[in-house]
Amino acid sequence: MQALTIVILLFFCKAAELRKTGPGTSRSKAHHGRANGDRRAWGPVKRYAPGLPCDIYSYLHEKYLDCQERRLVYVLADWPEDLIHMLLARNKIRTLKNSMFAKFRKLKSLDLQQNDISKIETDAFFGLSRLTTLLLQHNRIKVLTEEVFIHTPLLNYLRLYDNPWRCSCEMETLVTMLQIPRNRNLGNYAKCEGPEDRKNQKLKELKVEELCDEDQKPPAPRNQAVGKPPVIKPVVDSSLCHIYVFPIQTLDCKRKELRKIPTNIPPDIVKLDLSNNKINQLRPKEFEDVHELKRLNLSSNGIEFIDPAAFSGLTHLEELDLTNNSLQNFDYGVLEDLYFLKILWLKDNPWRCDYNIHYLYYWLRHHYNVHYNGLECKAPTEYKGWFVGKYVRSYFEECPKDLLPSYPDQDPEDEEWDKIHKEHIAKTQGVRITVIG
Repeated sequence: MQALTIVILLFFCKAAELRKTGPGTSRSKAHHGRANGDRRAWGPVKRYAPGLPCDIYSYLHEKYLDCQERRLVYVLADWPEDLIHMLLARNKIRTLKNSMFAKFRKLKSLDLQQNDISKIETDAFFGLSRLTTLLLQHNRIKVLTEEVFIHTPLLNYLRLYDNPWRCSCEMETLVTMLQIPRNRNLGNYAKCEGPEDRKNQKLKELKVEELCDEDQKPPAPRNQAVGKPPVIKPVVDSSLCHIYVFPIQTLDCKRKELRKIPTNIPPDIVKLDLSNNKINQLRPKEFEDVHELKRLNLSSNGIEFIDPAAFSGLTHLEELDLTNNSLQNFDYGVLEDLYFLKILWLKDNPWRCDYNIHYLYYWLRHHYNVHYNGLECKAPTEYKGWFVGKYVRSYFEECPKDLLPSYPDQDPEDEEWDKIHKEHIAKTQGVRITVIG
């Protein structure tokens, strides 16, 4: 019996060995599977994205793949071919290889910002004939040629900034392409990192004819101390933030420990979320270059002071969220540039009901199309819990009626006014979650 048991064990051992080395082995099948796109062949990728599957969803009848922050180094084989938008920001991709996206022929937008991309092969975007938007900012690309974009004839929105561009002769065709008038949305804000005499020059503004004249120029002296470039501390650098193109141009800077407004906000941003940071004051002209901004969220920052010129230039702003800060009043002029403001969130601030609160109250009264909430006295003690309007009315109770401030004809009593705003807030609560959330 013991001899029979030994024979059986030897039989199974031999069979296992044959499975490992024979022509029909699992190793051979794995290789075959890799060649045919079998998902099992992507074992190494799972090492970079353990337990973090990508999200696939539809929005306005277009299919999205959200695979951001998954530590991916390559495109996965099992992604659906009918994707319209692909979000791959903040991964570990280093090289865009030829035909890497070839099967995604319906793709309209491709977000590759904040990876480690340093090389893009000539046919990397082969097959993307419908691509209109490509985001490559915040990578490590030094040189690129026009040839890379030959497969994307519909491309009309290209982001290339915050890459260490080497503005040499190799870049001549790309710079020429970017400077064609019809390509006004391609490569905006991208700047040279070198050579030193071109540092910080915009690619759009380079003189193309001088790019290949480097050999004729005397070398820059190397024993001289290079002038100190402007240092942008991480706390005020918008590269810490996330940019989203769909459904609107959004810069998401919430919870980044920022102490100041970023100084390099792209000027075409429509929505800017700076909530839950540590910005305690707004200085003059903080948003001067962000001309298209419509929604600004500054909630939960501890803001104590807003300079009268802080919102200068925000003539298109429609919604401003100042919820949960440390504001006691507004200086005269703070709101004067906000011609199209529609919604102003003010609650959870320690509004102080003294003469300094009058400007804010009067401005809201004379801009009665602006819906607001949260304008309630928190100090001094005798007015705590009062609506600011009630306080202002009591302030003038002893004044002759002909000296009282005049309001628009449709000015209601404060209680009715507050009722109107509460109804509006109830109706727009869902909108607020989408816009500010």
